[in-house]
Amino acid sequence: DSTVLVWYRMSIALVGILGFIVVKQNFKLRRKAFKIKFIFIGFVVAAHWICFFEAIKVSNVSVTLACLSSASLFVAVLEPLFYKRKIIFYEVLLGALVIVGLGMIFNFEPQYSLGIVLAITSAFFAAIFSTVNGLFVREASPSVISFYEMVGGVVGISLYLLIMQPENGIPIPSQTDLIYLLILGLICTAFAFVISVEVLKTLSPFTSSISINMEPVYAIFLALFFFGDSEKMTFGFYSGALLIFLTILSNAWLKSRLKTTP
Repeated sequence: DSTVLVWYRMSIALVGILGFIVVKQNFKLRRKAFKIKFIFIGFVVAAHWICFFEAIKVSNVSVTLACLSSASLFVAVLEPLFYKRKIIFYEVLLGALVIVGLGMIFNFEPQYSLGIVLAITSAFFAAIFSTVNGLFVREASPSVISFYEMVGGVVGISLYLLIMQPENGIPIPSQTDLIYLLILGLICTAFAFVISVEVLKTLSPFTSSISINMEPVYAIFLALFFFGDSEKMTFGFYSGALLIFLTILSNAWLKSRLKTTP
């Protein structure tokens, strides 16, 4: 179940990050009020991952990650609101191109409609916490932010399972599943999530978000390797995905150009 999977993922990541903080850092924050904000954003992170895994279940890896690229468009809109700056025209244009790419995918892969909707919802949640973390990183270390957000996610999911599925409980994973969960929780979550917050010290949420759009490139090839024919898509899908990926290169080029041009 996607919800239980995310509960294990965030619980394992929580323990991993806590161990790192105890050894290397401390829990000092400039303002205690931020703890509550971090925990609340943890609910958003949990919702993002639940929608993400459910999208994979009802569609496949390629469709889900291609649609997740729409997070860049949401960030292009949210970042000016949170950072109180003007909307940058080319960011909106690149975000619009992502939507065109998504439209192509939707048109050529209608059987995955539910997965596409869930993946875009997941992208919206990702845009929220990515943008807000760019502000949080000014107040605390990335590991402390990540710790409290994992706490929020675990608490939120636990309450949901307790209220909505009290008879099911938390299933005990098999030994093989536990190995995969440890990899997912420690390497792909604890380490990766802290790093994703760390880069917000130097990159804007939009640049970070659009750079993460490279994830579908890696994932499509890995999915083809691991899952074979179930991940083979139509030419229209790959055309839409290519358009999305080209926006990544365009963003990098434009930012480089604008920094070196008077």
